[in-house]
Amino acid sequence: MIDIMDKRLRAEQFRLRLNRALRDSGLSQSALARAIGVDRSTISQLLTDAGARLPNAHVVGACAGALGVSADWLLSLSDRPENAADLVAASLSMTKAPRALVDERIFEWHQEAQGYKIRHVPAALPDMLKTRALLEWEYAPHLGRTADQAIGASEDRLTWMRQSASDYEIAMPIYELDSFAHAVGYYEGLPLDIRLQQLDHFEQLCTQLYPRLRIYLFDAKRLYSAPLTVFGPLLCVFYAGSHYLAFRDKERVETFSSHFDDLVREADITARQLPGRFRALRAAISS
Repeated sequence: MIDIMDKRLRAEQFRLRLNRALRDSGLSQSALARAIGVDRSTISQLLTDAGARLPNAHVVGACAGALGVSADWLLSLSDRPENAADLVAASLSMTKAPRALVDERIFEWHQEAQGYKIRHVPAALPDMLKTRALLEWEYAPHLGRTADQAIGASEDRLTWMRQSASDYEIAMPIYELDSFAHAVGYYEGLPLDIRLQQLDHFEQLCTQLYPRLRIYLFDAKRLYSAPLTVFGPLLCVFYAGSHYLAFRDKERVETFSSHFDDLVREADITARQLPGRFRALRAAISS
């Protein structure tokens, strides 16, 4: 329901907020008058008139634009003074995504969301659950001589993520795990011993950390998801390869939380069934 505000009170609020915005902007009354194309006396009247009248929409909008606030805030229709452009900038950000295990930005987001449920659709297998042998096979070609140092530095962060107060739900397509187990596609050339060790490691972690860690496998022929992470109610981050695209507005975070919930609800293999899947894959490739 929309709150009905008395005209006199709204006019008084307008004067208070206009004075505050003018003071914060550092502009003089004369400068504001020039910026919006009115006489200085008009600005003076807007700032001091104790009547119940409000200026017309053109003047309100011009003042808001010149002072860098929203017209809704000046009129007490919003409690946030930011204009639309500032609100969009605050709710949407894009940062570089270096080829690293856990870069500074990702780790900051995990720390910020500690205690909340974190929902994750990885681009491949989740890094936080990989053995060192798999990390070396995967990252050494990209990191060269610094691979060992980078992996060592990341292991503490991966351990922190596994042991944090957050619950983790991970959803990924069935073919990703199958491709890994059979060393096809992205995993072509991956030695059998590394695959067997990793499957054992997966099973151990999923058993030990359940229910704080839950992994679901969905059929990519029926469902699709881009790589993303939803950090509780705080933000949703998409991985686009070279950059992360992060949304902080409540509506989008809720939308992609719902998308993730659909992946879980429609999963062909649930978190309880997953250890059995690991054992079956291990038996299939070691026979």
